[in-house]
Amino acid sequence: MNIKAALEKEHSKIQAGKITKFIGADAKRFAELMRLFFEGEYRVIQRAAWPMSNCVKNHPSLIKPYFKKIVGLLKRTDLHPAVERNIMRLLQYVEIPKRWQGDIMNHCFESIADPKAAIAVKAFSLRVLEIFLKTYPGIFPEIKLIIEERWDKETPAFRSRAKQVLKTAARQKLQ
Repeated sequence: MNIKAALEKEHSKIQAGKITKFIGADAKRFAELMRLFFEGEYRVIQRAAWPMSNCVKNHPSLIKPYFKKIVGLLKRTDLHPAVERNIMRLLQYVEIPKRWQGDIMNHCFESIADPKAAIAVKAFSLRVLEIFLKTYPGIFPEIKLIIEERWDKETPAFRSRAKQVLKTAARQKLQ
């Protein structure tokens, strides 16, 4: 399969699934997808994001060599929503290297507090912060404060994910 041609052909769940299946756990094929994700044309980058997050969900170790570039993308303000959404999605499936945890945590906090952030980005950010609670229980008061401030202004999806975070914190006796 020519990954670039497949991305250019169509953008659908079925097509993303075909690309994901083709790549499997193959680091070389994943490297080609990542090259397109980082260097491709706008539409190719957007379309590569979905199979990228699917591949990482199935094989988390594939993303390890790309953390620096991924975190760099999160610092940009001109990201296509699909790119940011799929980066945040894949972060819930991987062990985030210690050197990138602060940057990723900051991005998550900024996202959940931003009224203009996409709801999926907020939901995935809440999930990543929920995972960080195990290592950094001291972040809970800030998470709780943002949830309380945003509660009435947010969607049911945000509130549902926020409830899960609060339940996790209660189980860990962080309240």
